Amino acid sequence: MIGTIINIAAVLVGGTIGLVFGARLSEHLKNTVIAGMGLFTTAVGMKMFLGVQNELLVLGALIFGALLGEWWRIEDRLQALGSWLEERFASGSEQGASSKFVKGFLTASLLYCIGPMAILGSIQDGLYGDYNLLAIKSVLDGFASIAFASTLGVGVLFSSFVLLVYQGGISLLAGALNSLLTDAMIAEMTATGGVLLMGVGVSSLLEIKKIRVGNFLPALMVAPLLVWLVTFFA
Repeated sequence: MIGTIINIAAVLVGGTIGLVFGARLSEHLKNTVIAGMGLFTTAVGMKMFLGVQNELLVLGALIFGALLGEWWRIEDRLQALGSWLEERFASGSEQGASSKFVKGFLTASLLYCIGPMAILGSIQDGLYGDYNLLAIKSVLDGFASIAFASTLGVGVLFSSFVLLVYQGGISLLAGALNSLLTDAMIAEMTATGGVLLMGVGVSSLLEIKKIRVGNFLPALMVAPLLVWLVTFFA
């Protein structure tokens, strides 16, 4: 889990820098930086999707994943967690699920956890002790935290808890995951993650349209299952 610890440290350091120096930046500059992050996130998501091998499998993963996410109310539970953290540790800020704290927590948590680096890097770290991929991800997340925290506030720092559970959990289960996931499964899971990243960029960062991206997270689990089903019945 060394890579996950490095990743968490990068988020905390970058977020702290953003909080300390963010007040010195104008709102126009902050908004422009966040818009730039939104464009970059959308572009990265699109690049991830272009590696898709079967578009219909990704569509199916998104549909079934959304059904599961809405049933489990993942977005609502994430917002509730963000609100609880806000009430517990940032009681002086604006309260409510629409507050800047919760938005920062949700946006950062989704952005840091979605994508092939988080999954494959955690597997490599847990299975071989190779944390190079997570180290690269940590640099990217650290710079992103500076931009996010300067605009969205301290909620960004609390996304480190989600990183610990998500990436740490994958590292601990790396042996089992490595024996189950094929190249085709990873390709479709990566493409599905790319669509979710585009959702984060469009919804949370560019604010073009509100999308409950959190409820699509089960799609990352559904995608490899669909690949297995297609392979099994082919």
